[in-house]
Amino acid sequence: MRSSSSDAPRSTEQETRRFGSLTGMLLDGKYRIGDKVGEGGMSWVYQAEEIATGDTVAIKLLPPRLARDGAAVERLRREADIADRFEHPNVCPILAFGHTDDNVLYLVMPFLMGETLSDYELRTRAVPLQDGVRILAQVCRGLQHAHDLGVIHRDLKPENVMLVSDPSRQSSVVSHQPTDDRRPTTDDRRPFPRAIVMDFGLAKRRRASAEVVKLTQTGIVLGTPEFMSPEQIRGRPLDGRSDIYAVGVLAFELFTGQLPFVGKDAQETMMARLRGLPRRLRELRPDLPARLEAVVARALELAPEDRYQSMDELADALERVASGSRFARWFRRSGR
Repeated sequence: MRSSSSDAPRSTEQETRRFGSLTGMLLDGKYRIGDKVGEGGMSWVYQAEEIATGDTVAIKLLPPRLARDGAAVERLRREADIADRFEHPNVCPILAFGHTDDNVLYLVMPFLMGETLSDYELRTRAVPLQDGVRILAQVCRGLQHAHDLGVIHRDLKPENVMLVSDPSRQSSVVSHQPTDDRRPTTDDRRPFPRAIVMDFGLAKRRRASAEVVKLTQTGIVLGTPEFMSPEQIRGRPLDGRSDIYAVGVLAFELFTGQLPFVGKDAQETMMARLRGLPRRLRELRPDLPARLEAVVARALELAPEDRYQSMDELADALERVASGSRFARWFRRSGR
């Protein structure tokens, strides 16, 4: 499996001390903070109780230095307002966006325990075709809904996809531990987990960071932005086809446990990405159908115009692969 990318900004030691242990505190007079359930490069996620309603929610806290950037705060507010309009079973809405008097930014999201796609990958070997396609198609449908509202994710990765096993609930933002030790299955006796896409670029710019752009120009690479499209690495304007590329990387890793681009070092791997030289899926999983390899390869095309042009188009292509596989197996079993 891949190691975590080092290009993302990290929290400072002071921020870690301040936000790493808030259990029991009252946030903004509205939320009683419970257990910490997640921590990223520049955020901390806690389970919390909304005082007014008694509901359990998830609170994502962002560092005060973001609050000092007026443009960043306004962008967060605008994107949170858009995310509040999400009405799709495969995307996670934002319930509220807050800014406390002491410069703490926070996002409030629904809370439901589940399992991230990254956790699923770590404990699953050779993901079955049908299971993988069902997960990926759900991710695509959710992203299409976001794209229809003008939202590009820009940070799609397995850690930002939740598999939720409770079909009666809508969404989740925490991932932490699986609810049981069973992998998702197409067994009709229990519902197939619902894939929910989280964190719609709320802490990301539409262009790659100046550091990444500078590094790619000078040939010095500190880390590999593993799921970023070539145009995002180059700092060019983005549209939904950048997310399509990220789904291609996601699909490759889901089925193989590896990334589609390799090199002797991070710089060589980055250059392979910018030249558009991914490995073929069936080099690592020859048991998978050639049609799936072709779908993933098209999603990973270097030029956006050569990829699928919408998430629905990609989802349809994936589902046709799975349907064709089921039909072929029926023919073999029936001897036709």
